[in-house]
Amino acid sequence: LLSQFDPDNTGYISTEKFRSLLQRHGSELDPHKLEVLLALADSNSEGRICYQDFVNLMSNKRSNSFRQAILQGNRRLCSKALLEETGLSLSQRLIRHVAYETLPREIDRKWYYDSYTCCPPPWFMITITIVAFFLYNGVVLDRFVLQVSHPLYLKNALLYHPQLRAQAWRYLTYIFMHAGIEHLGLNVVLQLLVGVPLEMVHGAARISFVYVAGVVAGSLAVSVADMTAPVVGSSGGVYALVSAHLANIVMNWSGMKCQFKLLRMAVALICMSFEFGRAVWLRFHPSVYPPCPHPSFMAHLGGVMVGITLGVIILRNYEQRLQDQTLWWIFLSIYVIFVLFAIFWNIFAYSLLDLKLPPPP
Repeated sequence: LLSQFDPDNTGYISTEKFRSLLQRHGSELDPHKLEVLLALADSNSEGRICYQDFVNLMSNKRSNSFRQAILQGNRRLCSKALLEETGLSLSQRLIRHVAYETLPREIDRKWYYDSYTCCPPPWFMITITIVAFFLYNGVVLDRFVLQVSHPLYLKNALLYHPQLRAQAWRYLTYIFMHAGIEHLGLNVVLQLLVGVPLEMVHGAARISFVYVAGVVAGSLAVSVADMTAPVVGSSGGVYALVSAHLANIVMNWSGMKCQFKLLRMAVALICMSFEFGRAVWLRFHPSVYPPCPHPSFMAHLGGVMVGITLGVIILRNYEQRLQDQTLWWIFLSIYVIFVLFAIFWNIFAYSLLDLKLPPPP
């Protein structure tokens, strides 16, 4: 039917023609889908409707979060932009702010705003921050941050150490330790400012997947590219989330309506660059306890690679287009191949290369 209104095969029809199409054939559609399609026509500010959007809505090829938002919606979305709504409470303004910070399309923002109930709250990012950064360091070690000059720096069961790489939990638990208050502070700030809004929109399952994938990729990248160094800090997971979010903003630049987006991107990049530069400097700085080197910076790069591949596809928006699904499987396959390669590398390469590793702590 849409082809009758798009003779040039542009993939778009005007909202006026789309409305006339719905009025003509609305009785043949499910009432709920008709309501959603009318909302799509009312809220589209570009004056045209994408054929792919129509197909996605009719075939339910949307992510679970978007389908849930539609099913929970109990009113038609208003035609005016979400930013024009007045008389909102503080919590409603916060939800609206999060929607404009993370979603590039107005209809996605409206459905998110209309359905978000803060149940469950963004528990993953808050929990991992409290447990990883304060509970262990403050309670178990009686020291909130272990400096790299502290004698207990390497003497714990959590950080990754090349001599103890057979203890598989260390590839994850190294995020519970940090090499200084500045290392801890920057990771906490980035993790909460970026991770919590992303989890509010995309849910704990997606955010935890990107975060954990970045963490694992970070430690494995160190075991392959910087084989003699230990690893501490949550930079792998944090950089995966931040790089995915920044890449999403760049890819949907015209649709992102967040205030001062250029300034915010600049601040995030400056913070990431400062923390990464500090990690590089620290890695090559003479160790206080030779021959044990300072922690590696390769975990940062592993997290960035996860963010701009897997993370971009997961956090792009609410819809699942065919090309996104294809890229998802391609990037996931690349990630799995890298993990398998790193595992075999850890099993065989260390003995074949006859490296001189630092002594175990």
